[in-house]
Amino acid sequence: MTKAHCSTEDLLTQIRNCTACTRSIPPLPVTPRPVVQAAHNSRIRIIGQAPGTRVHESGRPFTDASGDRLRDWMGVSSHEFYDPSLIAVTPMGFCFPGQDAKGGDLPPRKECGPLWQDQLDMVLSDVQLTLVVGIYAVKWHLGDRAQRNLTETVKSWKSYGPDIIPLPHPSWRNNGWIKRHDWFPEVLSTLKTRVGDIIGS
Repeated sequence: MTKAHCSTEDLLTQIRNCTACTRSIPPLPVTPRPVVQAAHNSRIRIIGQAPGTRVHESGRPFTDASGDRLRDWMGVSSHEFYDPSLIAVTPMGFCFPGQDAKGGDLPPRKECGPLWQDQLDMVLSDVQLTLVVGIYAVKWHLGDRAQRNLTETVKSWKSYGPDIIPLPHPSWRNNGWIKRHDWFPEVLSTLKTRVGDIIGS
């Protein structure tokens, strides 16, 4: 077993056992259930927001309508999506953060990013394509390279090179956004081509 493999497995174990947010103020309003998928040889990395209620219940990433749309955007099957040697899913928050007064999901917990994202960058060295999905992932991973908002960042996707593609969250809440931007299909076409080239489908 390689050193990189050991390091990746050790890190994933630490993430899955993490309870840091229960000791913060305010504490996580639910029992922690970190959801992460990765392997030492993952080729594509998806960095999204945080698990929703269905993912919290299932313990698997994107087991909801947003996941169906994301898989369609990528042009992959469920079998391919849930193969960690192909695809890593390492969101900005690994636990369901709870809901606000209107029933919407709260933002990812602020503890997660500083604890884990840089370490994941180091161990996932075989990744050929990173999808930064939503504003929280964009702000963290693109930093000063991001545009003034998510729309402008996604529209400028070509400027980030072939290894990073920024995306809006595939939630139904973004249906209007998708319809309003007639340039977005070009992003998805390139995304499917890149994913197909990488995983050989």
